[in-house]
Amino acid sequence: MTVYQPPLRDMRFVLHELLQVERYQNIPAFADASMETIDSVLEEGGKFAREVLFPLNAIGDEEGCIFDNGEVTTPSGFKEAFRTYREAGWVGLEGDPKFGGTGLPQFVATAAAEMMGSANLSFETYAGLTMGAALTIDTHGDEEQRRTYLPKMFAGEWGGTMNLTEPHCGTDLGLLRTRAKPQEDGTYQIAGTKIFISAGEHDLTENIIHLVLARIVGAPEGTRGISLFIVPKHLVNPTGDLGERNAVACGSIEEKMGIKGSATCVMNYEGATGFLLGEPNKGLRAMFTMMNKARLGVGVQGLSMGEVAYQNAVAYAKDRLQGRALSGARSPEAAADPIIVHPDVRYMLMTMRAFAEGGRALALWIAFSLDLSRHDPDTRGRQDADDLVSLITPVVKAYLTDMGFEATNLGLQVHGGAGFIRETGMEQYVRDTRITQIYEGTNGIQALDLVGRKLPAHYGRALRQIFHPIDQFITETKEDTNLREVSDLLAKSFGRLQLATAWIGEQGLKDPEQAGAASRDYLRLFALVVMGYLWGRMSKVARAALAGGTQETEFYEAKLVTAEFFLTRMLPETSSLLSKIMAGKDSMMALEAEQF
Repeated sequence: MTVYQPPLRDMRFVLHELLQVERYQNIPAFADASMETIDSVLEEGGKFAREVLFPLNAIGDEEGCIFDNGEVTTPSGFKEAFRTYREAGWVGLEGDPKFGGTGLPQFVATAAAEMMGSANLSFETYAGLTMGAALTIDTHGDEEQRRTYLPKMFAGEWGGTMNLTEPHCGTDLGLLRTRAKPQEDGTYQIAGTKIFISAGEHDLTENIIHLVLARIVGAPEGTRGISLFIVPKHLVNPTGDLGERNAVACGSIEEKMGIKGSATCVMNYEGATGFLLGEPNKGLRAMFTMMNKARLGVGVQGLSMGEVAYQNAVAYAKDRLQGRALSGARSPEAAADPIIVHPDVRYMLMTMRAFAEGGRALALWIAFSLDLSRHDPDTRGRQDADDLVSLITPVVKAYLTDMGFEATNLGLQVHGGAGFIRETGMEQYVRDTRITQIYEGTNGIQALDLVGRKLPAHYGRALRQIFHPIDQFITETKEDTNLREVSDLLAKSFGRLQLATAWIGEQGLKDPEQAGAASRDYLRLFALVVMGYLWGRMSKVARAALAGGTQETEFYEAKLVTAEFFLTRMLPETSSLLSKIMAGKDSMMALEAEQF
């Protein structure tokens, strides 16, 4: 039997004390995001996640989705829960109010998404994809397309998907074969097959708006000839009512390792009517609007799984009696002590806790930066925020999902043999989390994106948005007696990151395989230093609160202890990562394919 309590206090700490988001209420887009509003929204979101979605999580895993003659039925309770979800306005939380959205900042929606994902990851995928598709239409569509689709999508009455992958191509989209034939009325006839399409067919909404990558007949081969199309399940009449069924059908759904309550579909386009979204042959650029949001969202899914796994591991460790504490019996009246007294169990729990709290700070910081990249009234401010988001997106996606999977495995390990048994619920978290390292671009692709595209972009301009704040924090705290150790530990790891960055820059110019071989370790090194920086900042905030006479001493003292654990037990991994990076590619690439 699993448990879940929304981490509202820690969310408030990050938003109000670390990021101090209320300072930006002078920006029109943030005007309605007062402390009271934020807390109220998250309180209600947590209640919905805990009371409505969480009880359906095991049901979704047990029943899965059912496919019958092109139609998909979601697990028991999903349809009713989604109706309540959309009626409460959760789907369009950050949508433009002009088209029926709530208009709250991205950081509020991100915090809400974490709770929904912890409670029921399969359910969360439906709403997350809908919002991603809607924001892509909002960014790249014309006014008629916005009026036609956004109100229904923000209201949750229509769903949304992204259709990229085909049977013969995943990451290499230049190979795609789906074709778009121009019609005299300005529409296009879409023909082809897409696979691994999350929420491609279901019974939660009356219409599904597919965003489909295809090549217009006669367009250049490769990625330069890809366009993006809106292909509704049901065509929309000029009055806004649903028209005839479009020539798009679900051919089957996948039997998967996890997230079984989320329908993963094979979609067949058989001359379906499509509408060009954005410019011809610029579809990949437009789709990246949705992909980048999805990558941040998937990173949050990794975080959400780490959080719920941590909560369940703690509950079990406090309850399970096994052995005696090495320092002497802690519960002499009982037959044994709870396993939470043992150092190895503490190591696992502290690793999970440090990841969840640090990962939350990272996710909300980048979500807030995404808001600033769109709404900061200063042009330079928008550019700086956009540079940061662009640089960190692959790090958020890969590190939070790698660690999310590690955390769920640690949670299962804390349970011992019971964790391997289905009824405890822990093995579902492991299975559900595993996909997050794969979809929306595998984590290996994220690492290549970081070293191959993001680092060299604009001559390394984006690096300033993270290197300068870290350097400034180290300089400001190195003489502070309370923070000197934090500063020293961060400085050592930051130095390793700088060395690794220079090494990749130099070696990668000579031999791209050197950069590729280093990419996975470099991304993790980068992530650890960024997390160390955030833990340093959180330490500073916690010490200030304690010095100010706070009544929540336990909360802030625990924050300091968790920071110390991360900085002394997790951050030092940067040393071995640097060694691996500078070892080069030789041992990795030396064998011929036939020798494997």
